[in-house]
Amino acid sequence: MSCARPAIKTFIPAFLFVSLLVFLLVLVGLFSRQANAQGAESGAHQNPVALRFYLITVDVGSNVWDNFGHSALRVVDELNGSDTVYNWGVFEVRDGPVAFAYDFFIDDLQYRLATQRLEREVANYRTQRRSVWQDELNLTAAQKQRLLARLQWNRAAENVYYDYDYFFDNCTTRIRDYLNEALDGKLAQVASSSTSLSFRDEVRSHYASIAPIRFALDVLMNGDIDREMSAWESLFLPLRLRSLLGVTESDVVSAGVRLPLVAASQILLEYPAPAAQPDLVVVVGIALLGLALFLMLMLTRQRRSYSATHARLTFRANAFCLRLLGLSSVVMGLLSGVFGLLMLASWFASGHTDLHHNLNLLVFWPTDLLVVVAALRWLLVASPWMLTHNSNPFVAYYLLLKTLCALVYCAVAWSGFAQQDTFALASYLVPPTLLLMWLGWIVGCQTSRRAEIIL
Repeated sequence: MSCARPAIKTFIPAFLFVSLLVFLLVLVGLFSRQANAQGAESGAHQNPVALRFYLITVDVGSNVWDNFGHSALRVVDELNGSDTVYNWGVFEVRDGPVAFAYDFFIDDLQYRLATQRLEREVANYRTQRRSVWQDELNLTAAQKQRLLARLQWNRAAENVYYDYDYFFDNCTTRIRDYLNEALDGKLAQVASSSTSLSFRDEVRSHYASIAPIRFALDVLMNGDIDREMSAWESLFLPLRLRSLLGVTESDVVSAGVRLPLVAASQILLEYPAPAAQPDLVVVVGIALLGLALFLMLMLTRQRRSYSATHARLTFRANAFCLRLLGLSSVVMGLLSGVFGLLMLASWFASGHTDLHHNLNLLVFWPTDLLVVVAALRWLLVASPWMLTHNSNPFVAYYLLLKTLCALVYCAVAWSGFAQQDTFALASYLVPPTLLLMWLGWIVGCQTSRRAEIIL
């Protein structure tokens, strides 16, 4: 018994020490696990050096919705073995294309953030035959943590959707803003200058490969897009953002030298850009002017059967010329009427303010759809439109008012009085349209005999 007592006395303190050590290790594990969980929720990463960020830039495409190009952000986590592409250019056509077009028109269209692997992202653009560039970004550990936290915040269900705006809130401006936040405002400082370009210049340039869309946007968008862009605003374009990052210094220093923000560049896909098409304003304007001059050369005087002193103007090869006049008038009447309706409706119904108060409403009238009625008679029957003594003054006053508004429009455009750039429309499209309109009145309309005697 006397030999056992010292052993017991020695065992008890040792047991208590080991128990206390195990208890402390468990507490440390619990606190560490809780800290890691909180770090994951806040976007913190255990080893930010293992994170690599890449800017993905996609060239313009051949569809209406991809002619500005596209940007995405790739995040490679070498610690966890993940590779994720963040794409803010996803929209859903849930109720069909008509509902989608209506939502876009009234500015009620929401885009969302989507994530997927790089292979699927690149495969999508391979089918579209669009060039893709990848640029690795030099970021400090703190900047990587900040950017990752913002991306994880954006992935939350309540933050994944956003109100899309083609100039001020799109897939590229999201990346611009997040990078600027991570870099403590450095991008905004680098892009603090102005440019010599307007938003309309960029719209015309990027839709040069889809001439009808370029023409339509030139008519439908008002003077709000004719102001000069700042360099910061111009970064809504993916290629401009890539270009700016390429000339920006990072905060990463190696061997006493500050490294560029773009560490390495790689071409993932390479295809020729869509070819530019001729400007429809110029092409259509020259074609209409040529037609108007031809029809004027074909004018001749024809005596009326009931009068020896009165004669009226008509065409040589009258049926052929009337059909030419009818065809051009149907097309121009439809275009003018539809554009007029869209501009007038957007002024009151659309949330896109750059579709409001459009100066082009002086020459594109919704009521020009009525011209199609007379033009169809010229085209299909090759016969003048008969006017009564009641309708004759109405048509005459309508044409006079159209002419007056067109002259005011041209004067404003050529003088540069208004901010809205309408010079091309006023120079190429309005003059031949006026000539054809008055040819339609002189040759394509006939008044009744009673009206002529009264006049």
